[in-house]
Amino acid sequence: MSIALIGLPGAGKTTVSEGLAAELGLTWADTDAVVEQEAGMPVAEIFARDGEARFRELEVRAVRAALGSHGVVSLGGGAVMTEEVRDMLAGHQVIWLDAPVPDLAARLAGNQDRPLLKPDVPTRLAELDARRRPVFEEVATWRVDATGSVEEVLAQAVAVTRSDTITVAGEREYEVVVGHKLLDRVAPLVLQAAKVAVVHPPVLGATAAHLAAGLPGGVTVPVPDAEPAKTVEVLSQCWRELARAGLTRSDTVVGLGGGSTTDLAGFVAATFLRGVALVNIPTTVLGMADAAVGGKTGINLPEGKNLVGAFYEPRAVICDLDLLSGLGADQVRSGLAEIVKCGFIADKRILAVVGAQPEAVADVTSPAFFDVLTRAIRVKAAVVGADFREQGGVTAGREALNYGHTLGHAIEQIEGFTWAHGDADAVGMVFVAEVAYRLGMIGVAELDRHKELLSGLGLPVTWAGPGWADVREIMGRDKKARGSTLRFVLLEGIGRVKVVPDIDEDVLRESYAAIGGRA
Repeated sequence: MSIALIGLPGAGKTTVSEGLAAELGLTWADTDAVVEQEAGMPVAEIFARDGEARFRELEVRAVRAALGSHGVVSLGGGAVMTEEVRDMLAGHQVIWLDAPVPDLAARLAGNQDRPLLKPDVPTRLAELDARRRPVFEEVATWRVDATGSVEEVLAQAVAVTRSDTITVAGEREYEVVVGHKLLDRVAPLVLQAAKVAVVHPPVLGATAAHLAAGLPGGVTVPVPDAEPAKTVEVLSQCWRELARAGLTRSDTVVGLGGGSTTDLAGFVAATFLRGVALVNIPTTVLGMADAAVGGKTGINLPEGKNLVGAFYEPRAVICDLDLLSGLGADQVRSGLAEIVKCGFIADKRILAVVGAQPEAVADVTSPAFFDVLTRAIRVKAAVVGADFREQGGVTAGREALNYGHTLGHAIEQIEGFTWAHGDADAVGMVFVAEVAYRLGMIGVAELDRHKELLSGLGLPVTWAGPGWADVREIMGRDKKARGSTLRFVLLEGIGRVKVVPDIDEDVLRESYAAIGGRA
């Protein structure tokens, strides 16, 4: 995987990419230089003699060669406007160097070697910016402010390749930090606390003890692993542990574990002493992509999943990718379902990366995984920021994040929580795609894409469930239901979500049969 730098002319791509390669100990290439070497003439001469179309042909070949053999690649300003180049960038880390047009124009004043900027540099730059900015936003993994000195821009570029920070602007703004070796970021977040309780599953006992030892008055609160942690009995046990430890309103709860642990820890923090500070440290792909972010907390009842809970935002979420190293393939796969969900509801680029490089996406050490994970977190941050308490109505709002979950949660309950959350939601996504297809909201291509992308990651797309009447009864307890009316999150096309109530029962039954259920 390579790191590709993109941006308008004058953004500093060549200089910064060369410095970045030196800083990271990687090889480097500039695609314009590769084109010039192959053509035996400068770029300006290629434009003058053979035209832009010929230059773009050479550029595509140069990008393919550079990405295949170099760690850092500087792309020409217009390269990403070619669809083939955009496809090639899927799974690579893409840094967009962005600066205001007046700054770029000042840097390029008097430059006669850029044919696309003639005859008037500021005007042409403004035109290029208007056309290219949406594409830069689409393909970029990170945006770096390129208005400072070369040294300042390079420092930013180095930093983003090692971590990423995503702001969640709900009712109380907080940050999600994604990167490596981040556990030392926890202590500064709890400076005002006299005691910190680390809620964790047994498998993370050693990590929890090490973390607690470096925090003020640190204590550990072990809880069962996975969904068995989310019960009223375990919740009561946690309250009592915090009371015995002497936590006060100025203290902090840390949720260290997968989505079930952070769901529970969040509800503990929201309710103990009517609310103490919370920091989430998710240790699974599912937790990082979904459960630990967004401020939803909850526990289960025998009658249904997450029927008791609260909206309660953490002070911060620390996604230390080193904590994923011991995950099994099935746990990674389960989390990837939530990432793909974000692709279907909002970010088509996630789907492009997953489709192009499913094996790389399933490798938690790869740039492709980092790319889709941070993109999924950004999708959730945007949705939560706009509709924290799920008041979206027919425009979906936060309910969009429940795409596939209505049937998914029912599958989990019927299977006695032996199915992984992501596996159940993968089937749920195919089910609602079948519904949307029968309602004429999506075509067969979009329906097939659900099946291809999810099955390509090893996720199930069918379920030999019980009779429809039994499943329908359990889905009726879903949190999105209103009275006896079921509300489903459906697509009107990739990236366009709508909540649809009161769907004809025959459509639901036929869709259920299509995924393998007994009608």
